[in-house]
Amino acid sequence: MNKPLKILALEPYYGGSHKAFLDGWIARSDHDWTLLSLPATKWKWRMRHAAITMAGQVAEAIRRGQGWDLLFCSDMLGLAEFIGLAPAAAQNLPCIAYFHENQLTYPVEHEREYDYHFAFSNMTTALAADRVWFNSAFHRDSFLAALEEFLRRMPDYLPLDRVEIIRERSVIKYPGIEIFPTRQKRREGPLRILWAARWEQDKDPETLFAALNLLRKRNVDFRLSVIGGGNSRALPEVFARSRKIFNRQIEKWGYLESRDEYINALLRTDVAVSTAKHEFFGITMAESAAAGAFPLAPDRLAYPEVLGKSAANGIEAFLYAGGPNKLADKLTRLAELLAKGDLWQGQPFRGREAVARFNWEATAKELDEAVAEQCQPGNC
Repeated sequence: MNKPLKILALEPYYGGSHKAFLDGWIARSDHDWTLLSLPATKWKWRMRHAAITMAGQVAEAIRRGQGWDLLFCSDMLGLAEFIGLAPAAAQNLPCIAYFHENQLTYPVEHEREYDYHFAFSNMTTALAADRVWFNSAFHRDSFLAALEEFLRRMPDYLPLDRVEIIRERSVIKYPGIEIFPTRQKRREGPLRILWAARWEQDKDPETLFAALNLLRKRNVDFRLSVIGGGNSRALPEVFARSRKIFNRQIEKWGYLESRDEYINALLRTDVAVSTAKHEFFGITMAESAAAGAFPLAPDRLAYPEVLGKSAANGIEAFLYAGGPNKLADKLTRLAELLAKGDLWQGQPFRGREAVARFNWEATAKELDEAVAEQCQPGNC
């Protein structure tokens, strides 16, 4: 790589996976970064005002003498609006937009809950960017398919050709994950199950607790940690009910205050379970595997891409067909293997190996090279 680039990163929602992605990359990058961010609250308001607010922040930075070679933003920024409002010095920068998620394919119970302004904002951001990075091929493909279907419902002047333009400038750039410490000797006891996600309907907690009820009926002993959390005023009722039902099995419950607590939870669990209906990469499942837990995810979304759809050497696959019964069958089998002293059937590092390609040490270098390619002579 030639001399380091000066990169302006704009993140209107600096929290969760957005924050982890930028922090992990910047800490290992050879480039020179300026990060402007807004707090990770009120996501709808962030998407509406961020272009105005951040155009003002960038103008102030330019007045102080700052300048950059490239602009990097997330999907939470209305990039087309920003470019129209920003000073010329920022308008002319090559732009990369990173799509952690999109607002078109988010599952809602009722059609009237959609605010299509956000879908159009995602589309115009992709069109305004020189390159569009998606965090998985599943994300790219599902977004573009949904966008075409969405546009066909419009009354006239259908910009369907723009879908192909976005497709042509789209690439897959996976996020990175940390390297986890070596596991200590396992504590005695039954199968330890972890479910870690936002406590919302799109993560399908009902399937988790239905499967655990089936384990109890089968007299399968286990311990349970359910971590994550969400807005206490809008939590699905199943959490309060299940906390009472599984009280004797619970080891951890709710939001963990520190990263260290989260790491320890992953290092102590045997099986990390996802039941998600909505997931574009699955950082928690990748990190669980990196921490030595057995990842068990539905055979859909980005999980086959991230975890690898394989049952090499007869070892249990990391994917299940979906639904409480299939999940309970997998967990029952894993409990039986653990009771025999060989959960991994002789390959204890298989989970770590499946996600090793996402380690930050390799990912940051790849991302650095990708932005350098985007900023070749004539572009920067």
